[in-house]
Amino acid sequence: MIMIEGNLERITFQNEENHYTIARLSTGKSNSMITIVGFMAGISPGQTLRLSGNWETHPRYGQQFKIETFEVRLPETIEGIQKYLESGVIQNIGPLIAKRLVRYFGPKTLEIIEQYPERLTEVHGIGKAKARQIESAWKGHHIVRELMQFLQARGIKGSYSALILKEYGEGALEILKNDPFQLAEDIPGIGFVIADTISQYNGAPLNDPKRIRGCIQHLIGQGENDGHTFLPDTNIIDQCRQTFQINPETTAIALKELADKGTVVIEEHEDAQVVKAVYSKELYQAEQGIANRFKALLSVPMPPLSMNPEQITQEILQKLAIQLSSEQLNVLEQILNHRAAVITGGPGTGKTTLIRSVNAIFERLGKLVVLAAPTGRAAKRLSEVVQREAKTIHRLLKYNLKEQRFEINQNNPIDADVIIIDEASMVDTLLLFHLIRAVPVTSVLILVGDVFQLPSVGPGNVLKDIIQSNVIPVYYLKTIFRQAQESPIIVNAHMVRDWNQKGEVPDFQTAKTDDELSEFYFIQKSDPLAVVETIKILCSQSIPHRFNYNPIRDIQVLTPMHKGLIGTINLNQELQNILNPGKNGMEIMGVTYKKDDKVMHLKNNYEKEVFNGDIGTISSIDNQTRQVTVDYEGRTVNYEAEEMHELSLAYAISVHKSQGSEYPVVIVPLLTQHYIMLQRNLLYTAMTRGKKLVILIGTRKALSAAVNNDKPKERLSGLTRRLLLN
Repeated sequence: MIMIEGNLERITFQNEENHYTIARLSTGKSNSMITIVGFMAGISPGQTLRLSGNWETHPRYGQQFKIETFEVRLPETIEGIQKYLESGVIQNIGPLIAKRLVRYFGPKTLEIIEQYPERLTEVHGIGKAKARQIESAWKGHHIVRELMQFLQARGIKGSYSALILKEYGEGALEILKNDPFQLAEDIPGIGFVIADTISQYNGAPLNDPKRIRGCIQHLIGQGENDGHTFLPDTNIIDQCRQTFQINPETTAIALKELADKGTVVIEEHEDAQVVKAVYSKELYQAEQGIANRFKALLSVPMPPLSMNPEQITQEILQKLAIQLSSEQLNVLEQILNHRAAVITGGPGTGKTTLIRSVNAIFERLGKLVVLAAPTGRAAKRLSEVVQREAKTIHRLLKYNLKEQRFEINQNNPIDADVIIIDEASMVDTLLLFHLIRAVPVTSVLILVGDVFQLPSVGPGNVLKDIIQSNVIPVYYLKTIFRQAQESPIIVNAHMVRDWNQKGEVPDFQTAKTDDELSEFYFIQKSDPLAVVETIKILCSQSIPHRFNYNPIRDIQVLTPMHKGLIGTINLNQELQNILNPGKNGMEIMGVTYKKDDKVMHLKNNYEKEVFNGDIGTISSIDNQTRQVTVDYEGRTVNYEAEEMHELSLAYAISVHKSQGSEYPVVIVPLLTQHYIMLQRNLLYTAMTRGKKLVILIGTRKALSAAVNNDKPKERLSGLTRRLLLN
């Protein structure tokens, strides 16, 4: 860590929400100017800053000092004090009042404001009301700075200060000192580990009951982030002991107390390896609710069909001008007999064609059908193929952002006879619970998806669990259609999915010569830098020139991880530099955004009607108002600077973020540097995102590791068990 001290000359940029700052500092006897970046509150020109951090090189702005901690020394000279107050750092003190204050009180000006604010009325132009305003502004200014320095002294990012101040106001420091675990309960984004760091720094005992309860809930939440709906009690007790030095007996007592309060649910599994499963109350109710609702649906018999199934099927196929395989025809006729069913199959097996047919048949029978999918992109794709409206599940259930609840629920169910959900592998336990309890028992629920793809980001593995239970009718589509059989992308994807030659590498269908055009390529490169350069050349030159695809709109790089040379962060920077160079942009949180950049929205925003995974292009940037406008396929959405955390560059995105989407061209880097993420279902998911061209770049060793790792990380879930018990 490097220490630097200097005078703050000017603030180039400061985010009012999280205090991310870019500023210029004069240092040393020569007063040489340097750029400093980091989270700093309560600073203004004229102050002396003592900083710790490290030098880094920004690709566009060059060398700058990245701040880890900062300490403010208030100016002591008359000139410094006047410059400090003139900067506007204290509300209600402008240049004129600043001059009068300094002229009257001299070097004691700041001392008077802080300790004797009633004396401010001695200065011409400052009455009692104005003096009170200055006193209040001074206190607020120092609270922010003291809070940030309190956090940074404990090794915690100063950016959290804005969240803490918003929640607690002037009492923030008091809570941090006396009850830091309250933060983890009250403020999203500040978890147990941060609260515990503050608590330990404050000298609190390791066996503090609040600490133990917080630790248990933290571990359950961590398990949910990893996809589990529960954790074994032994895991929680062991992790509390190993990571947080909490006595096992004490943890067991705290677990029982939390269960008695109803915060967690402890369930005994006599028929399984896990003796006691610990759930959050919410996920326990979700699993139980899903199983109960499926039981209710399946208990209501379907009424007799008003027409002969074969007759209506032929009528619909003629109308749609499509042909179905015997496998699909069998599904079509059988599915009319069930209140709930699953259709699963890989690419090219006709899942979407079957959805069109099922939709048309039920409509012909006079039934009201609704189509939905987990994401906006998946819903849009479904709508295009079936040629009728498809909604996101959240929109179908009318999510109320203000009240954070679904307006369509068990008391106000979905107004439809048939509900068809596509891309069901992406649906997590909580979302399925909210969906299924809004399905009337007299309606039909059909889940469609590819069970071999990556599971949902949220907890659970519902499609796999439902299929494994054998309680709900499941229809497997295995036949690859002739047209699909001619696609190297589909053939190679199925080869990966069904691979059973341990230690070997698939012999992919690809171009045999450099002159031959193909839909699939495997380019062997072992050096990460060489992979990055190859991706840049492919995106900027080879693919646009040889295949006539737009480098920004049509090509999508999918990578397993965010960090490293071939992670999303570095690849986005590299691809932005080569595909969208030389334009003035706006830097926010260390990322420069430019007009025409490809960006992705990262979280559902119902006010703006943009959703997690939506990809658009920046159509304009206003540096004066610090506003960015994004074009989402003809629909424009405005973002203020403080909302830009909802966006990221999208030249390269994670494979998880690509689920439910298709792209004309997909490029996938595959190296052993991402060994932990080299899984068969991840590679399979990435390959099946490409419609016209898929290019893998990497080593045979990494490819072998991926195709031979057919056991993705296990997710602990009780849904299969509950379905069987029901």
